[in-house]
Amino acid sequence: MTTSVKAHLAQRINRLRAGLRHAFAIEPEGQPLSDEDVALLNKVATVIVNRRMADPAMLFLESAGPMNFLGSQALHFLAPILDLACDAREIERAAHLLERRDAIPRLIALIESKAASGKTEPR
Repeated sequence: MTTSVKAHLAQRINRLRAGLRHAFAIEPEGQPLSDEDVALLNKVATVIVNRRMADPAMLFLESAGPMNFLGSQALHFLAPILDLACDAREIERAAHLLERRDAIPRLIALIESKAASGKTEPR
């Protein structure tokens, strides 16, 4: 192989590596949540605490936490059906929120703080 062919091949391999590097990239943890995301997490945590389901919910969230991305994809898939019973924007927001690795720990922390304060809000 000549040096120009080797250089061309190396250049193509480098472009392929650069493209693949971003193909599986995820958002870094610690990115701030939008106000709508925080409002949705607060709403979910409040409903859970008001129904006195904090402990089972935290146990479920801790055990299912590693599969949050799979849950987000299921929400995207079931969105047309769930739209009949729920707000479509909230379903979409929840699906995008579940794609973040830090959403479940934040929700657990909110549930813990609301349950520890002992305050339940009226429905």
